[in-house]
Amino acid sequence: MSIFLGVNIDHIATLRQARGTKYPSLIDAALICENSGADSITLHLREDRRHIQDNDVIELKSRLKTKMNLEMAATDEMLQIASHVLPEDCCLVPEKRQELTTEGGLDVASQISRMKEVCAQLSTNNIKTSLFIDADKRQIDAAAECGAPIIEIHTGHYANTTSKDEYEFELKRISEACNYAVNLGLQVNAGHGLTLINTTPIAKIESIVELNIGHSIISRALFVGLGNATSEMKDLLLEARAL
Repeated sequence: MSIFLGVNIDHIATLRQARGTKYPSLIDAALICENSGADSITLHLREDRRHIQDNDVIELKSRLKTKMNLEMAATDEMLQIASHVLPEDCCLVPEKRQELTTEGGLDVASQISRMKEVCAQLSTNNIKTSLFIDADKRQIDAAAECGAPIIEIHTGHYANTTSKDEYEFELKRISEACNYAVNLGLQVNAGHGLTLINTTPIAKIESIVELNIGHSIISRALFVGLGNATSEMKDLLLEARAL
């Protein structure tokens, strides 16, 4: 079974925003990633606009050769933007202004009515909705109830393990959650905190269709270039699946 790589380019924008310049170009970065094996480009338009800006989303949508995966909170403002830009995919994520990065999965189970409404609105615009959730059967059941066709399993807890027991527990939890979701008819993606060191065991889970990886690829690019960093990760995914 094939596995696809989505490259998150948020931190190209982080570098740009640090000086308030027009460079580095997100368009150039996205095109390099696509030409080096990325199957999609992911970007997170946050409420505080700390990295990606509204105009980035608009410009990238017109230039991408693959597809756009827009990460966003389930707010009316973001729904309006998505309905205007029409990304192929939208991944709904939890968002806290004070966090450095997304710290966990969306609590779908506590807001099923709202999530149903958001998923339906995005579907009306032919946007595939993904819900970024922890590897938790309760949240998976809730995602299925909301009508979301895709979930993205949060791999951050796995990535942050510090012992063999923790690592094995989290990997098993993710694997079981993925298989459970597939049996409910959901497409399963995954991501967060994945690197060249820890991605292979996740990529070997055959029920996972797509991995979204950003920070580690952009960090690696400082030393080997963005094209090489992207192709290295894509090759690793394909090797894990023996494709």
